[in-house]
Amino acid sequence: MHRHGAHLLDATSARFALWAPDARSVSVELEQQPAIELLPDGDGWYTGVAPCRAGDRYHYRIDNALKVADPASRYQPDGVQGPSQVVDVASYAWRHPWQGLPWHEAVIQELHVGLLDGYVGVARHLPRLAELGISAVELMPLGQFPGERNWGYDGVLPYAPQNTYGSPEQLCELVDQAHGQGLMVLVDVVYNHFGPDGNYLQQYASPFFREDRQTPWGAAIDFRRPQVREYFIQNALMWLCDYRIDGLRLDAVHAIDQPDFLVELAQRVRAAVEPGRHVWLVLENEHNQAALLQQGFDAQWNDDGHNALHVLLTGETEGYYADYKDRPINQLARCLAEGFVFQGQPDRHGTPRGEPSGHLPPSAFVLFLQNHDQIGNRALGERLTRLCPPPALRAATALLLLAPMIPLLFMGDDDGSREPFLFFTDFHDELADAVREGRRGEFAHFDAFADPHKREQIPDPNAEATFASSRPRQRNVLAGWHGLYQQLLDLRRRHVVPHLPGARALGSEVLGDQALTARWRLGNGDELRIDLNLAAQPQPVALPALQRRLYDSSDNAHPDSALAAHSCVVSLLPPDQETP
Repeated sequence: MHRHGAHLLDATSARFALWAPDARSVSVELEQQPAIELLPDGDGWYTGVAPCRAGDRYHYRIDNALKVADPASRYQPDGVQGPSQVVDVASYAWRHPWQGLPWHEAVIQELHVGLLDGYVGVARHLPRLAELGISAVELMPLGQFPGERNWGYDGVLPYAPQNTYGSPEQLCELVDQAHGQGLMVLVDVVYNHFGPDGNYLQQYASPFFREDRQTPWGAAIDFRRPQVREYFIQNALMWLCDYRIDGLRLDAVHAIDQPDFLVELAQRVRAAVEPGRHVWLVLENEHNQAALLQQGFDAQWNDDGHNALHVLLTGETEGYYADYKDRPINQLARCLAEGFVFQGQPDRHGTPRGEPSGHLPPSAFVLFLQNHDQIGNRALGERLTRLCPPPALRAATALLLLAPMIPLLFMGDDDGSREPFLFFTDFHDELADAVREGRRGEFAHFDAFADPHKREQIPDPNAEATFASSRPRQRNVLAGWHGLYQQLLDLRRRHVVPHLPGARALGSEVLGDQALTARWRLGNGDELRIDLNLAAQPQPVALPALQRRLYDSSDNAHPDSALAAHSCVVSLLPPDQETP
């Protein structure tokens, strides 16, 4: 199987390979050189060798007419419509030998590179994050998208790191600096669709898609085809091997209708990574396919846990929160004891969802209170700091950071940011109009936006002010929040992380409408117990003795017989004193 794209053979030449099964001819046009025809090479491939150097720019010419960027371009210095550039990442001189960290040590912060002023801006935050207790930063998608501002999920050239964030060399430098700080780097990758502007595959490689399967973004990608599989598997290997990225989070794999492709990707990644190196593979998957978590993937984002916690904290039950409006405390209890809430039960649409997950370890689930979706897909981008009482949020944060699941933070969480994080794009003309009106139409069925005039107040995704207002600022924050995260992550590092290998759930007990007790056996035999009360009234419960309590979110120590309102008590019990 050919390698997609342009690859240097030596200092003065490169091999070009384009899968263009609909084309009659393909040539590569290097700047200031005559066009060089690529020759048919079987199964829709066109290949050839051309004289060039790192830094040279080129286009493909299809059928002597259509001029396109390389769909496997390694860099687009002038954006999606400009020429591709030959890149030599292999020449970067890495300074920090690095084998990564085992998965159970993961404490992840998700961030948006553009909002932090590119790779150089992200690098400035690394020392603070390492000191806080973060062990990995997760970058929202880097693949080239149209315009200068985007969440990243409208990317059209997934091999090309976004040009407005910095050069490929600066991305290497960011990863290198992170490793020097003891931090892993994950990248969010989008293999389920391409964005609406700048993708020309349909015009010369229509078999890349299958019209008989439709997704929210149009025709589904045809993962039955080996050339298509290779396109995405080679992309994953590029991030992990060329840029030394430490892990990938695969976006919305429920939109990929060939689960065997995911298994093959994981197998290829594991085979390519050198022995002793830790690489993490994480899924976002509404189908809750627990089987994938035993086939090469480390964990899945647990939307069930988030959704139950969000309903308990805010009382909101519109949209997808409707699945969690009835007894959300029971659903949270199931999440803490068994992983997924939905393990085959029908959702609000009557569709069975999920697979049994109770046999999986707690570390197979990534738990979070917020992420880019759960904040940014709100009409006004409000964070929990504006949606629930701070004591309740403090209690939920203790659960997040001290439970055995893998915690995920969103940028700004650790400062108690009260700034919005909004949905933003940089489209123009008719597409900009469609995105703006589509965004407002999404909220027409929400009570708060039933009035069309109210919907007009939803920020325009394409306005530069929408992007600017999403930048995290440290002046509008909850007092003491950074210290809270520092305290909890230090407790996690010292008392929980070392004993996560071999940890298993012991079950959970619902105490009231908003209170529960959850227990886990850690790998050293101790019992970790978390008592959580998100109600505004105290909850009767027999608490462990004061000397066994690792953390208490309330201002005063609870009596042994009651859990204070909006509080979380975390206890460590040796085997001879565990909960009956």
